[in-house]
Amino acid sequence: MDGVATYFNKMRGDISSPPRPALKHMIWSLLGGAIAIAVIAAMTKATGRPWLMAPFGASCVLAFGLPDAPLAQPRNIVGGHLLSALVGLVCLNLFGADWWSMGLAVGLAIASMQLTGTTHPPAGANPLLAMTGALSWSNLFTPVLAGSLTLVICALLFNNLAAGRRYPRYWL
Repeated sequence: MDGVATYFNKMRGDISSPPRPALKHMIWSLLGGAIAIAVIAAMTKATGRPWLMAPFGASCVLAFGLPDAPLAQPRNIVGGHLLSALVGLVCLNLFGADWWSMGLAVGLAIASMQLTGTTHPPAGANPLLAMTGALSWSNLFTPVLAGSLTLVICALLFNNLAAGRRYPRYWL
């Protein structure tokens, strides 16, 4: 019975929530995310090819809201999206889009990102996008690679405009 109590006690948490960021940081985050998504959406319109996918919204939270975080660095954004989309396409083509293969694809994407040091939580959705949308191999280039590179370029240009920001913290 003691093990059960210990198990559930872990779920209580033991520290308070961190303070919210300064208003100036929030405004920079708002503008950066808005501009990056607008640029990627404009590229979709200009080229007639998909450059935008929903996980990029979550990537903007990291790239502009938490630009110093390891999960927000360029290698994580581009590498994480590309690798997890690749895993999703491989699983789709090998196993089809079934409940168990979707779970396997997400699990393999997580492990692959951890193994390569490219963990990027928003990219965890990419295998599901590949499998539920029955995406083709060309999707690795647009939207995945083209969109994630565009997002990183926007983060580089925008985050470094602010005196208190520096992006990236590292490349490799």
